Amino acid sequence: MSDSSANEERVRNLVERGVIIPYPSSVEVDDSVQPERIAPGVIIHTGCRLAGHQTSIGPSSEIGAEAPATIQDCQIGKGVSLKGGFFSEACFLDGSNMGSGAHVRGGTLLEEEAGGAHTVGFKQTIFLPLVTAGSLINFCDCTMAGGTGRKNHSEIGSSYIHFNFTPHQDKATASLIGDVPRGVMLDRPPIFLGGQGGLVGPARIAYGTVVPAGVICRQDILEENQLAAVRPAAIPESRRFVQGMYRNINRILRNNLIYIGNIQALIVWYRSVRKRIMRGDPYTQACWRGALTRLESVLEERIKRLAELAARMPGSILKARSEFGEELPEVPFGQQKIFADQWPEIECCLRAGPPPDLAAPERDVFLSAWEKIDKTAAYPKAIAQVSPEARCSGTAWLQAIVDSAAALWK
Repeated sequence: MSDSSANEERVRNLVERGVIIPYPSSVEVDDSVQPERIAPGVIIHTGCRLAGHQTSIGPSSEIGAEAPATIQDCQIGKGVSLKGGFFSEACFLDGSNMGSGAHVRGGTLLEEEAGGAHTVGFKQTIFLPLVTAGSLINFCDCTMAGGTGRKNHSEIGSSYIHFNFTPHQDKATASLIGDVPRGVMLDRPPIFLGGQGGLVGPARIAYGTVVPAGVICRQDILEENQLAAVRPAAIPESRRFVQGMYRNINRILRNNLIYIGNIQALIVWYRSVRKRIMRGDPYTQACWRGALTRLESVLEERIKRLAELAARMPGSILKARSEFGEELPEVPFGQQKIFADQWPEIECCLRAGPPPDLAAPERDVFLSAWEKIDKTAAYPKAIAQVSPEARCSGTAWLQAIVDSAAALWK
């Protein structure tokens, strides 16, 4: 059988299962795709391509409504709209969406009703429910939360970029906009990042923050509900730059460890909490497994990038000696040596993850309340059924996980 004939048969199998393909001859289905993982009623438009044995598409989802789309090893929930572009090793929960021209790569997780408009680039990007990105955006290596509903959500303005590569050529730069312990509860103020602006990672941004349009934010904003007064971009006086010679690394390390702690907390959340309402039909189960796979890949990526930074510290110190002589100040170069020396132990702790009984009383209070909710409810409605007191306990449990990671560097 020719490749063309084999593809026609695979497309015909999907149509016979109830998948809607208006122009079957224009659609390519790789032989790695498992037909039973594509739900009846899914719409696949002209020019689309499906590939990967892990690809799963839930009921009422629509692929390629505005332009051809490639789906490769993605898990797609119910009512998802991916209007055009390239989507690989990403997970899209119910009601999430992306406009045409998207470029979405590994480690991306969009939770319920999160999404982006046209020409958006994501990689290692996590949006908690409702978070929305405008158009012409590059927002890789970020986790973002905030908002309480469809009309009150965190927003990224059009033409925004997260700067995730440094002049020293490292990527220990992931940024946390909001956080996981409170963000999963869907009861925090939204965050607004104004259009034609940018964020230089690694940064942390508090709930309720408004960063004005056109601003490049180079700092942490840790106080909530602030209209950010961001420092000017220009350095008053130029200074010599030596590639590979780092300066104070405290903020970089702390922000990276806090980010890793948030990812660990979200993994625990999926394993302990999300699982209860994501084990109904096979498409939802595939999204639950896919979300965990994405989060674990993000965790691995962040540890890898921090390891690369640790490996650069001896070279940084050597370059500093050639610049300043043998008498180097303790800050920052003594700190760099300590980080390099301590990294094997830090890495071991990060890979081991949080202790299973960390904040067990708070965990048990939340899980007891969670067991009483309607497990058939969509996540935003399910979490709203939990009392404020139980949500506070859940936040304390997850925050203890974050704090355990942050405590590895003091």
